[in-house]
Amino acid sequence: MPLVQCQPAGRRGRNRTHLHLLLLFLSVLLTHGHIIIPPDYNITTIFSPVKQAPKITAQPVSHTAFSLDDVNLACEATGDPVPSFRWVKDGEEFRRELFESGTLTADDKEDLRSYQGSYRCYVANELGTAVSDLVHLITEPIPTLAKEKRQKRRSFEEGESTVLYCNPPKSSVTPKIHWMDMQLRHIPLNERVTTSLDGNLYFANLLDSDSREDYTCNAYYINASVILPKEPISISVTPSNSVVKNRRPQLQRPAGSHSSYLALRGQTLTLECIPEGLPTPEVRWERMDSPLSPARVRMLNYEHWLQIESVSEGDDGEYTCTAQNSQGSVKHHYAITVEAAPYWTRRPEDQLYAPGETVRLDCQAEGIPTPNITWSINGVPIAGTDSDARRHVSSGTLILTDVQYSDTAVYQCEATNKHGNILVNTQVHVVELPPQILTADGLVYKATEGQAVLLRCRTFGSPQPKVDWEIFESGPALANAKMSQTSDGNLQISDVSEDDSNIYTCSVRHSNRSISAELEVLNRTTIVDPPQDLRVLRGDDAVLQCKYTVDHKLKQPTIQWKKDKHKITSSANDDKYTEYADGSLKITDVQMEDTGSYSCEISTKLDSVSATGSITVQDKPGSPHSLELSERKERRVTLSWMPGAENNSPVSEYVIEKKEEQNPEKGRWEEFRRVLQDIRHLEIHLQPYSTYHFRVRAVNGIGMSEPSPPSDSYSTPAAKPDMNPENVTTVSTDSDSMVITWQELEQRQFNGPGFKYKIYWRQASGRSPHWKESSASNPPFIVNGTGTFIPFEIKVQAVNELGAGPEPDADIGYSGEDLPLEAPSEVSVTELNKTAVLVRWSPVSMESVRGHLLGYKLWYLSVPGISSAQLMESINLPLVDEFTLKGLNPRIQYHFKLRALTTAGDGEPIEMEGATLLDGDPPSAIKIEAGQTSVNVSWVPGERQRNFAFSFRYLKKSVGGEWEESEKVNSSQAFYQLQGLTPGVQYHLQIRPGNNSWEFKTDGPELHELPSSFATQGWFIGLISAMVLLLLVLLILCYIKKSKGGKYSVKDKEEDQVDGARTMKDGEFGEYKSLESDNEKCSISQQSVCESKRSSNDSLADYGDSVDIQFNEDGSFIGQYSGRKDPNSHGTHGSSGTTSPVNPNMPPPSISFPTSVTGFLGPN
Repeated sequence: MPLVQCQPAGRRGRNRTHLHLLLLFLSVLLTHGHIIIPPDYNITTIFSPVKQAPKITAQPVSHTAFSLDDVNLACEATGDPVPSFRWVKDGEEFRRELFESGTLTADDKEDLRSYQGSYRCYVANELGTAVSDLVHLITEPIPTLAKEKRQKRRSFEEGESTVLYCNPPKSSVTPKIHWMDMQLRHIPLNERVTTSLDGNLYFANLLDSDSREDYTCNAYYINASVILPKEPISISVTPSNSVVKNRRPQLQRPAGSHSSYLALRGQTLTLECIPEGLPTPEVRWERMDSPLSPARVRMLNYEHWLQIESVSEGDDGEYTCTAQNSQGSVKHHYAITVEAAPYWTRRPEDQLYAPGETVRLDCQAEGIPTPNITWSINGVPIAGTDSDARRHVSSGTLILTDVQYSDTAVYQCEATNKHGNILVNTQVHVVELPPQILTADGLVYKATEGQAVLLRCRTFGSPQPKVDWEIFESGPALANAKMSQTSDGNLQISDVSEDDSNIYTCSVRHSNRSISAELEVLNRTTIVDPPQDLRVLRGDDAVLQCKYTVDHKLKQPTIQWKKDKHKITSSANDDKYTEYADGSLKITDVQMEDTGSYSCEISTKLDSVSATGSITVQDKPGSPHSLELSERKERRVTLSWMPGAENNSPVSEYVIEKKEEQNPEKGRWEEFRRVLQDIRHLEIHLQPYSTYHFRVRAVNGIGMSEPSPPSDSYSTPAAKPDMNPENVTTVSTDSDSMVITWQELEQRQFNGPGFKYKIYWRQASGRSPHWKESSASNPPFIVNGTGTFIPFEIKVQAVNELGAGPEPDADIGYSGEDLPLEAPSEVSVTELNKTAVLVRWSPVSMESVRGHLLGYKLWYLSVPGISSAQLMESINLPLVDEFTLKGLNPRIQYHFKLRALTTAGDGEPIEMEGATLLDGDPPSAIKIEAGQTSVNVSWVPGERQRNFAFSFRYLKKSVGGEWEESEKVNSSQAFYQLQGLTPGVQYHLQIRPGNNSWEFKTDGPELHELPSSFATQGWFIGLISAMVLLLLVLLILCYIKKSKGGKYSVKDKEEDQVDGARTMKDGEFGEYKSLESDNEKCSISQQSVCESKRSSNDSLADYGDSVDIQFNEDGSFIGQYSGRKDPNSHGTHGSSGTTSPVNPNMPPPSISFPTSVTGFLGPN
């Protein structure tokens, strides 16, 4: 709701007036008002130059005139036109109007006293009148001394105080007083002898040396240029015949205990405190409400004066002076009141204004009491001028609205209180100036995308010109939402893009003045690979990327790297920082101080872009420090520490290390415990009778810190042992003694001096209930005469000079063992494969062991004469009754021994022997029986030999024959038949592998080759081949034609006609293949041979109707033939018929060779 509506009805009219004033005030606040003519404004286009109102350059000053020559009141001023001067004395015109200079001087014909009064100078031209300050001129004659009588000599006793009065002639100007002697030498002043502000000379107490006749007061009037010497004063000080009496201080000036002073702001205030007394009192100054500030006060005249220069309101308050000697003290209080003549806090300035503007002249003054502020126009108070609704005065502010040229004047603001007045002249000049565009024409503005651009069109005129912006071929610029016009006529374009590139025109309204500007928008500079936040180990190198792109029309940009906002500079003498052309920065050998924020700034003429990353240098943590030991007890202490620097990697744990001085083995630092990072103190349990040192290390993700300085040493008192040795046992080797041993305690566990072990033993059978004991400093301890393998109760106790440890528990030990008396029995051997056997036996009886049965030992070695080399192996077996012996050599015969085993050694053995088969060889002697198309080969297999795989290789001796090879044959077969041979042909026969060869000839007539004829000639063969090819093409065409007429399965017909004999694949048993596979291998030239092989299915007729296959005991087999096979039968798995066109019922050769071991067992 508006303010006027909130008021009572009876006050509505006055409130409406106040509202108008408020709106007027607010409008003034939003108005710039004055104008300033720019230096580049072409003022020559104006027909007449701009005039200036009067401005006073030299002000008159109040003073005292002692003669007509001293009457000189300055008043100088500038202005255009040249101003005139006039003076007003005591409110009335004084003398005539002056020109060129307004300085006022006296007329020699007039009396000096006629010039005394208050003066003010008025300076005027057609633009207004300026007024000077109000000054006062005092006139008086030059001071002179009245004739006075010479004073009588004054006599005093030593110790008295006195005052020598000066009393200079009165004047408006205070003279400067000098006390001197007749030789014009100054009277020495000190704490005892001093002058006062009134010029008198004060003696706090007199001395005999103060006697003299020429104490002369000289009054120096500076403005009158005269020194007046007073009549000399003579004093005589008589020494006292009695002891001089001391007296307490009294103040000579000021009188009484309190005084008040009025000081004006800016003046100098001097307080005096002149005491008398014996001995000479000391003076001390104080301020009651606060301490004295040395910057504000000075002590002068041997601290008899307190002086404050340029008094301010803060100096107002109460001060005290205390004079003190051995007899007492006296104090005086000074009440200081500070007031102020008027002084400016805000004054208006001379300005130019355009017609129609609103002028606001602010005039603020302070003073004590508060000054009254009045306004005048051209020296005439506003109250005395015609009223004007456009003019308003409020609280020292003069507001002029809608100013016109007639308002051009000099306005005076005057502030007055009882202490004086001050005045300020302010020129208000309303001018009309034609518009001009001050910005150059044809400027080219370049910017990058996204920037804000300001196209300037700076104008000046009075009133202020209005401008319009146009875009070439696009119309008014303000139609674009991105464009706005500033109050001074410039065009602001925000977020520019390439589409904004164009020609822009600025025109002044109602004139023919305009300029054009071109805007070119380039690609913005971007950082495509900004620096990252890196974590780097101290000592490594770090590279911060800052890859960028810039518009090709811009020159190479500048790259500036900063660390924590401080510039980084690379130097040829320092390889710490290296900057690369792509913008990246390399920091070599980073240290902890390199941690910080890094920014790269890419700058061009038009824009700049920056990106920030960081480097966090990590290192092993700093060493912990400030180790302290507290809560020291007999067996524990609390260790505390302070963490070191984490070095940018949080501490994960602390490692406490200790060193024990009493223990040579522990006399080095060793890790004691690890604790989490949030632990800063730890209670440590200690062993008695030891001195400890501690230190701490910190661990973070980088590594472990250096150790802290060691803690103070801490020693624990001695005590009885806390524990006994462990692992008490017997390790006897002699059958009639017992060796007791144990795990020794560490030296830190001795707990005191004189440490030793006490050993106890007795038979476990209960024959001797009493313990036998002895002592030793270290193990072992030997008990003799115990018998063989007798159980004993044994125990060992730790003892030192302070006592024995806890009662130990008894353990069972045994005396020495002996060799077992019996060997294992019921040994059997089971063959597992050709290289392994399983040996079983019955354990020995425990009565024959005579000790702890540790297991068995198996010895085996090769039998000489059977193997080429003698080998020996031994195997220690645990407590088992069987063992698998692996890795035997099938060609070697072995001799075995089996013994029982105790710690005393091996018992009686049980022995055995065994043998294996030898490797087989191809037969070296064979028997050949040839038929027409086959040949039977037989041989005698070797004894104790395994199967050996070989093959037969045969060759026709006729020209053009090629070697052929049979399938693999086992050496244990003793028989093999080669089939498919040519009758009546001589053959070479070889066994592979091997070098032996034989020859044989098949039965039957020999087939001879036809003599050479045209049928064997190449041309005939080619002709026949061409005919066959032509015939084949015809057959194919017929087949295709026939296929189109109906379906006919040739394959089915062929399968019906095939009586396919199935054969065994080479190297397989019980698997078959078709005869077609063999037919495919036969060429046209070998057709007779293939036919011969296929016809050989009946070639075993002479050997019976069937074939029996029997396996030898080593896994090999021998084929024996009997009976006759049905030629139409098909071979199947397990059949005894012919299964191969080459060789009947031939098993595959054996790849592995079984081993047969026969054992002959029995004790020696």
